[in-house]
Amino acid sequence: MSHDLDSQAFRGLGRLCVGAAENCIISAPDPAGMERIEARFRGSAFELHRHDTYSIGVTLHGVQTFRYLGAARHSLPGQIIVLHPDELHDGGAGTEDGLRYRMLYLEPSLMLDCLGGASLPFVRDGVVTDAAFCATLLSALGPLEQELDELFVDDFLTQLMQSLTRHAGQPAKPMTRTAWRAAALARDYLTENLTRPVRSGELEAVTGLDRYALSRHFRAAFSTSPHRFLVMRRLQRARRMIAAGEPLAQIAVEAGFSDQSHFIRQFKKAFGMTPGRWSSLVHGFTATAA
Repeated sequence: MSHDLDSQAFRGLGRLCVGAAENCIISAPDPAGMERIEARFRGSAFELHRHDTYSIGVTLHGVQTFRYLGAARHSLPGQIIVLHPDELHDGGAGTEDGLRYRMLYLEPSLMLDCLGGASLPFVRDGVVTDAAFCATLLSALGPLEQELDELFVDDFLTQLMQSLTRHAGQPAKPMTRTAWRAAALARDYLTENLTRPVRSGELEAVTGLDRYALSRHFRAAFSTSPHRFLVMRRLQRARRMIAAGEPLAQIAVEAGFSDQSHFIRQFKKAFGMTPGRWSSLVHGFTATAA
């Protein structure tokens, strides 16, 4: 069985990792709310972790193995991986040939805006075989070195939501207008204040709901809690700072963490590796994880 995706589908993309380290991560320039990467690994890559974005990607080479929803999963070249926000998973290469894949990370807020307030689609299998779905993903994951045009992103997200809803197997449940408004207000407030502690009373004042009702509505909308949403936005900022080559100790403070050890613990819980290891992969050298 071939463990490579048809080269015609990814013509010209090989140059992005030419001469790069055997283990590497390449990030694309992306708008707020989405992130595209290419990753190459041998062996186990990520420990069990969870983040509050959708992870939707295509395996390009090798066999991608991961644990998800209590079962082992395997993705072959051309197959699509769909991981729901806040679900534990790990990942790595299933054969000695190594692994190459491209992944799109999408904040649920972008998807909910597109869905018009319906609940997020849940694709239970984790691995999907669908040529049309794959073509949609490749339209965004193909030109990794290019910034995506705003109008393209709008159309891409619309098609992506249609594919996810189709594979979810059941219609999305609509959220009430009150719940959606409160969740959106809390989301925007947390995003605007991500580098400082935010108290429950502030969100109550912004949304007009008590903290427990808000927590229920927020989780229904974004599949995570307000606290975890805030932590993940800090970590996303930290990853951008790592890519820019800033020192980890400085990143920890500027991204809103109490100290470097707190930053390292949260980073590993969210991404399955330490920030030092992530930095070594992004910058193309092998180093001992911090």
